[in-house]
Amino acid sequence: EEFQSSTTIDISACPIYFFGQRYNNLYLHVFVLVDLISLSSVSGRRQKSEESWVNTRGGTQGQTVLMLLISLSVSWCSLYSPSFSGCDSKGFSVQCSQQANLTVGPCGTSCPCPSTCTVIGSTVIRFDGNVTSIPNRCTYSLMSHRGVRLEAVFKDRRRKDISFLDQVILYNSGVSFHLGQGGRVQVNDTVLSLSDVPQQLHGVKLSKDKTGVTAMFPLSKVSVFFDGYTAQITTPGGFPSMQGLCGNRTLSDMKSASSSSSCEVLHRERNDTSINCTMVTERCNVLREAPFTACHNLTDPEPFITACTSNLCKYPVVDGFSRCQFLEAYVAACNLQPSNKTLQGWRSKANCSAPKVICNDTFCSPHEFCAVDISGKTSCFCRAIFASKYRSRNTLGEPTVCDNNSATVTLAGCLLNERGVDYSMLHLNNNSCRGEMDNKTHMLTFSFDSNNTCGTVVMANNSQIIYKNSIMKQNNTGVITRHDQFQIDFSCYYNQPEIKTMAFKIRNSSVIQKIISGPWNYTLTMKAYSDAGRTKAINASTEIQLQQKVFVELKTEGLDDQLVSVVTDSCWATDQSSPNGSLRYDLIMKGCSNPADDTVTVIGNGLGTFNYFSFNMFQFTGKNGDIYLHCRLNLCVKNNNTCAPSCNKKRRRSVRSLYKDENPALISMAWTN
Repeated sequence: EEFQSSTTIDISACPIYFFGQRYNNLYLHVFVLVDLISLSSVSGRRQKSEESWVNTRGGTQGQTVLMLLISLSVSWCSLYSPSFSGCDSKGFSVQCSQQANLTVGPCGTSCPCPSTCTVIGSTVIRFDGNVTSIPNRCTYSLMSHRGVRLEAVFKDRRRKDISFLDQVILYNSGVSFHLGQGGRVQVNDTVLSLSDVPQQLHGVKLSKDKTGVTAMFPLSKVSVFFDGYTAQITTPGGFPSMQGLCGNRTLSDMKSASSSSSCEVLHRERNDTSINCTMVTERCNVLREAPFTACHNLTDPEPFITACTSNLCKYPVVDGFSRCQFLEAYVAACNLQPSNKTLQGWRSKANCSAPKVICNDTFCSPHEFCAVDISGKTSCFCRAIFASKYRSRNTLGEPTVCDNNSATVTLAGCLLNERGVDYSMLHLNNNSCRGEMDNKTHMLTFSFDSNNTCGTVVMANNSQIIYKNSIMKQNNTGVITRHDQFQIDFSCYYNQPEIKTMAFKIRNSSVIQKIISGPWNYTLTMKAYSDAGRTKAINASTEIQLQQKVFVELKTEGLDDQLVSVVTDSCWATDQSSPNGSLRYDLIMKGCSNPADDTVTVIGNGLGTFNYFSFNMFQFTGKNGDIYLHCRLNLCVKNNNTCAPSCNKKRRRSVRSLYKDENPALISMAWTN
């Protein structure tokens, strides 16, 4: 634009007649004329010094204004500047001799042709036309020039073994610009709202239209275009020694420090048998045919054919990724060169629709990529490496987490999208209990606890107390539905104590044992006290006298006392630590006190998460050692019914007959020396 200039010449003394109209004024705009020169000279690839171009435009009051250049080689140089030498807006060399003769030549040493680096799929087409394939998911430097630094981030999509260009990062004046999928542009931590009107920030002009995002660096004259699949970097001239993959540097040299530690780990997957590489090659070779041949003398099609076949022979045509992206990239690279050649009709010949940003303003988390689902709706899908751990288990999310009487299950939103499931339609048994979607990770979490059971069903079997709920889809009220049925059951449970009996030495400290019961843990404590208020614990130094009243408390912590009770099923004493000793005396049987021992009293059994009982101290006849007490406990689901055993007198008599010891032990309630 530095050569832009306008002038008006009065030619009324020698008017021009054109198609029956008389023109008394000649309006010249140097910038326009230079462009016209360029377009003409490139068309024939030779100098055209004695040719005229005509352009008319409507004037005021019915007059017509004529822009006309006659005898261009003499008139333009005489009018503008003899001995002028420079480049026009398209990169062509423009020179005027002392005799005012105009010479227009192709771009070259004095006016370098624009250079283009194209990054598409897992390939980089360098400025020199060579192709580099990216084998991993690292971040690489593309170029560094005059304070401008560009990086490309590669990530997996539907296959673990193939990476795709996922993001372009620009660095200028200490500021980072992240160009992502769907036209999303983030400057440092701020997401920008862009339009087709350029917006300048930190020395970078940014704009967005229906095809993608463009970033321009006015000082270095570098421009970057990114549409989510393809990035094209254009410089005003060739830079053979430029740093980065777009230059002539290797992958190992250009790996960015911002790459993840695992980015170079390579994965293997089976070849996609649905891909016919021979057919793919034929379709990519269309770049060798008309109308693309019009660009061959400006842009070599071979690197683009190589990139097309190397990508599409390994990766299926899904999510909008097809050979059309490679054809589009070739046409764009050609159009950046000074030429009046146009490739009209190439889309219909190649059966490619007009480009558009398919994921405009759609935000996906780092483990997702944006694509169009089977209904044509934009969605976030799981990257293959992230999804592999779930697919191997045939699940849609993480295992159930059971903790502190609550249950939580987390589903991956991208896995739901792949199934065509709308997460907002999902709920628990109580349809008011909905999932909570994390806006950054897109993980969907459902939970229930004792305060809000969300319709949880509690049931019991011989070994477990099970809490069960379901994630289901809102009932369809229409005549038809286009969505599959959806239901995921999840549960937490308490195990009945795996160690059926617990023992402690009467003259020793109390016993505390943590029961590891599947997903839910709880603590069972068995303590002995010498007072009814259970404040004076019996320990190793406590003297226990025969006939002294002893209080034993069995207490749990970590159980849901709203739905579960603890029942002391039986307690008995032996003369050794094993609960199966030959000497045995029963204190509690079937949840009730031994009817043969009037000193035994059971309190609160089956009413909550603790109970206790008392008895008078004794010893086995003829034995001077300590005695050991053992208790067997059960967990009981309240379920609107009491878990307390029935212990009336009739019941106690029946219990006595049922629990007559086969090997009764003699006890003495009197102190003997």
